[in-house]
Amino acid sequence: MSAQRPSSAVAHGPSPSPPRHGDGGTAGVPRADVPAPAQPHPAVWRVVGDPLVAAADGGALSGTRVAVKDLFAVAGHAIGAGNPAWLREAPVEPAHATAVEALLRAGADVTGIARTDELAYGLSGLNTHYGMPPNPAAPGRVPGGSSSGSASAVALGLADIGLGTDTAGSVRVPTSYCGLYSLRPTHGLVPDTGQIGLAPSFDTVSWLTRTPRLLARVSDVLLPPRPAPPVARLLLATDLFDLADPELRTPLRDAARTWADRLGVPLHASGDTCAAHLEEWAQALGVLQAVEMWDLHGGWLRTHREAVSPLVADAIAAGEDMPADYLAWARETVDRARNTLAGLIPPGTALVQPATPTAAPPPGPAVTGMALRTATVHLVCAASVAGLPVLTLPGVRGPAGPVGLSLVAAAGSDRALTDALADHTADSQP
Repeated sequence: MSAQRPSSAVAHGPSPSPPRHGDGGTAGVPRADVPAPAQPHPAVWRVVGDPLVAAADGGALSGTRVAVKDLFAVAGHAIGAGNPAWLREAPVEPAHATAVEALLRAGADVTGIARTDELAYGLSGLNTHYGMPPNPAAPGRVPGGSSSGSASAVALGLADIGLGTDTAGSVRVPTSYCGLYSLRPTHGLVPDTGQIGLAPSFDTVSWLTRTPRLLARVSDVLLPPRPAPPVARLLLATDLFDLADPELRTPLRDAARTWADRLGVPLHASGDTCAAHLEEWAQALGVLQAVEMWDLHGGWLRTHREAVSPLVADAIAAGEDMPADYLAWARETVDRARNTLAGLIPPGTALVQPATPTAAPPPGPAVTGMALRTATVHLVCAASVAGLPVLTLPGVRGPAGPVGLSLVAAAGSDRALTDALADHTADSQP
């Protein structure tokens, strides 16, 4: 018999961070001889240099600059995780996180350590302690989170590559709001050594860029050489497009058809994909994240409650004493979701959906309210619960700003997504 299903009061959305997983290598070293320049965007950068860490040698990414989310180890610096109390107690890291090391070895310079939503909890980019990174694609509106600083740095042209993490949309949402390109890889495909996590069952090292060609080049560096059948069919999930704001539905469908033509892949529409399951899947994701969050951060929260914003503190505390039947139900639901999605999205197929239900909202009640968070998590939760790769692309740009499209593929199909993008797009930027 199935366990009891939790009520809708269980928090949705991303959850804060577990401890770092280990140490990376030492491809680059901090440039102690070069003082950090004045910080024109203190809400974007925690630490910035010229560069902060120089690449050891040339490589496929020579001439590019990386904004590193403040969850990854950068040798010679502490990890701040978006919270001053955390930063004060954090040790100086002796080595780079694996992903940072790989980018340095490929020739990219680390420009700086970019802001994140507090303890990586959030989808907006609002940080009580450090403010909001700007969104140049939608001035006055949020950049999206929790990889907010990395996305803002790339959108502003302060960096070419944003290194982030995605658990429940933390790269996909800012990609959509800022009009960028990103890849959330298959869960576990890219090593997470040397970083602060969020919920290990769902955490995924991810990256974003301004151009498709650079996204493909970064993917070549960070993804393992695992071949996959090429994307030969796009499935337009009309039931998921119906979850977007009404005025966006037709323009987003038109944008999906344009991308299908551009990628040279046939597009087939279906009105019965997975929308009927999303509320249940989002609740299951929320339960499991909350439990992992408390397991990893509950002890720290007990001694630092006053140093954490109420929203984040309450989110961590929601995982304490989770009823066993809720947890059992969530695990069963995730297993069913993975089976459903494996049948819906076989290798060679990518499901096309809106990346977010709206353009970026302005700071205010809409951002902190439950309605937008719930609608957003409904759209991002399928890939999260199944650990699937997601390529997010610019979709439409309306008066309120950009809204992206996401292509969700079968597990292990990461290179099929990036190969399709690289083979059928061109740009003059790196």
